[in-house]
Amino acid sequence: MSTFAKTLIAWQREHGRHDLPWQTNDAYRVWLSEIMLQQTQVDTVIPYYARFLARFPDLPSLAAAPVEDVLTLWSGLGYYARARNLHKCAQTLIARHGGVFPADPALLAELPGIGRSTAAAISAFAYGTRAAILDGNVKRVLARAFGIEGFPGTKPIENRLWELADSLLPAANVDVYTQAQMDLGATVCTRGRPACARCPLADVCVALRDGRVAELPTRRPKKETRERNGRFAAILADGAVLLERRPPSGIWGGLLSLPELPEDADTADWVASRYGLDVHKVTPLASFRHVFTHFTLTLEPESVEVGAATACAEPGLLWHRLDQLDAAALPAPIRKLLEQLVRRDLFSGP
Repeated sequence: MSTFAKTLIAWQREHGRHDLPWQTNDAYRVWLSEIMLQQTQVDTVIPYYARFLARFPDLPSLAAAPVEDVLTLWSGLGYYARARNLHKCAQTLIARHGGVFPADPALLAELPGIGRSTAAAISAFAYGTRAAILDGNVKRVLARAFGIEGFPGTKPIENRLWELADSLLPAANVDVYTQAQMDLGATVCTRGRPACARCPLADVCVALRDGRVAELPTRRPKKETRERNGRFAAILADGAVLLERRPPSGIWGGLLSLPELPEDADTADWVASRYGLDVHKVTPLASFRHVFTHFTLTLEPESVEVGAATACAEPGLLWHRLDQLDAAALPAPIRKLLEQLVRRDLFSGP
C-alpha cells in the first residue's frame, strides 16, 4: 500500500465524516447520493436525499414512478438532466439487470447518468471494488499534493490525474480510502481557504512546499458569460396558474414552467390568440436574474389575469392550483416568482 493511501485511510478513520446518511453498502442509496452530489453541496443534498428515500425507498418504486413525480421531488436541486437520467437508469436496471446494480464499474458506467468516477464510487462503497475515483475534490487534492499544473478539465491533464489515481489505489480498504479522498477535499483541502495546518499530507504536499496552494489546481480559462433574456407570462385565473411542460432537452427540460412569450409580442394579444383566453389585465413584474452554468438568464415576468381557467386542449398545458405549488415540478426561479405572487395576493379579486 502506498504511503499516500495509508496516510489517508488512517486520517479518515480518526477525522473523516462518519455520519452522512448515505454511508452504507446499499448500492441504491449510494447511487442516489452520488448522483445528487454531482455539482451540489452536501448540506443542500441531505434534505432532498431524505425526501427521495421517503417517496422512493427502493429501485422498483423509483422505476415504476412517473418521471414527473421524480422531477417534482428534484425541483430546486438544479441540473435536471440528473433527475431524468436517474429515472431512466432505474428503469434500465430493472429491465436489463434484474433490479441489481452490477459490481463491475465498467458495466455501471454504461448506465444513464453514470460516468467513470461515479461508477467507481458506487462499486467501491457497495462492493469494495478496487476502482479509482476522480471527482472535483480528488482532482484538487491530487493536483496540490503532487504539484500537477494545467486545467484538470483538459484531456491531457485529466488523463494524467487518472493514471495517478489508479497508481495510488490500495489493495484493501478501498471504501475507506475513497471516502477519505472525498472528505479531505470537502473539509480540509477546499477550493478557498484550505486548512493546510490540519492536512495529513502537509509534509509531502508540493503545492504547500512551493507556496502555490492558491494556484493549484489551475483554474479554468475565463470565458465571457453569455447573457439571455426571457419573457414569461404568469397566466392567472380562479386561484390557478397556467403551466406548460418544457421540452425534454434544453434548460429546465421536462419541468413545468410559465409560458415563454415571444420577444416582441403584445402580451394580451398573444395570450388571447394562443390559448383562446379572455385577458382582463396585464401587469409587468420586476425582472430578476438567474445564473446557470454557462449563461445568465434575465427573467422578465408579467402577470396576466384572465376570465376563467378554461380547459386546455394543447398537450403539455395544465392549470395548477396556486395553493399546491409544492406538488409541481417547477424550476427554482419560477417557483420563487409564483410564491412571491401568492404572498402578495396579486391574483385575488377586489
